[in-house]
Amino acid sequence: MKVIQHLNKSKSTLFSFEILPPLKGKSINSIYESIDPLVEFNPSFINVTYHREEYVYRKREGGYLEKISVRKRPGTVGICAAIINKYKIDTVPHLICGGFTKEETENALIDLQFLGIDNILALRGDAVKTESSFVPEPNGNEHAIDLVKQIVALNDGKYLYEEEMTEHTSNGGFCIGVAGYPEKHFECPNFGTDLKHLKAKVEAGAEYIVTQLFYDNEKYFNYVKLCKEHGINVPIIPGIKPLSMKKQLQSLPKFFHIEVPEELADAIEKCDDDKKVKEIGIEWGIKQCKELIKFGVPCIHFYTMGKSESVKRIAKTIF
Repeated sequence: MKVIQHLNKSKSTLFSFEILPPLKGKSINSIYESIDPLVEFNPSFINVTYHREEYVYRKREGGYLEKISVRKRPGTVGICAAIINKYKIDTVPHLICGGFTKEETENALIDLQFLGIDNILALRGDAVKTESSFVPEPNGNEHAIDLVKQIVALNDGKYLYEEEMTEHTSNGGFCIGVAGYPEKHFECPNFGTDLKHLKAKVEAGAEYIVTQLFYDNEKYFNYVKLCKEHGINVPIIPGIKPLSMKKQLQSLPKFFHIEVPEELADAIEKCDDDKKVKEIGIEWGIKQCKELIKFGVPCIHFYTMGKSESVKRIAKTIF
């Protein structure tokens, strides 16, 4: 079932979460171990992230350095298929612009169709770690909206380098989700520009929005209000990640360009070990989720990062 169908038919707040593919060499069992504790809460769908290549340099004879492309977390599509087969839960693979030509994107979409996967979260993706800014692949999609348009075209039977397929069947096509930023995408000069880009993605065919993680619900409430004022009326799913380590006070704002509320930061600063930090993170997550459910959010989407304990304890309280 498509994500938008889950959202439209439910009269209460749904539960979903996101997982990472395991590091290369680990078995699928590491994925199952992170999913098993959360199955009791009847997740409507599970997102599986996509991680693009990284570049490493290896010394060769004569002192030369060879630049090698390495993918440390492959397997997004296969993991989605395995989850559907084992749990009968819908999956949402992430598909990104970075590292893909348009032809490779089309081939990935065809693979997903054959596997019966009809949901996609369409993202531009991050820059390669060795690059200061995002650089699109030659003959690749430059922005998330370009990826959305390509998916919509394929839904309509329009393939690259081909005339429209008269016998094309897509089972209704892919349901497309996109990302939203309650605290503004860090590359946008202002909120208005950010919302303009978001509205364009929705008008191009995106059916729902999943937000970047946040710790201040007021930012989400204001974001929903601003979206509606700008004519963005698709469901906006809040993304939640429980804090679990003290070092995240520095790493999360730096990496995700978000703020940690003073009350939460002060409480964590007083902790002398991560065990106490985890407890505070769970308490804050429960408080956030209760407020969000009261607000009437369609779904709460948890960023697990492969660790289920905190999410399980929050879910046990609110679902």
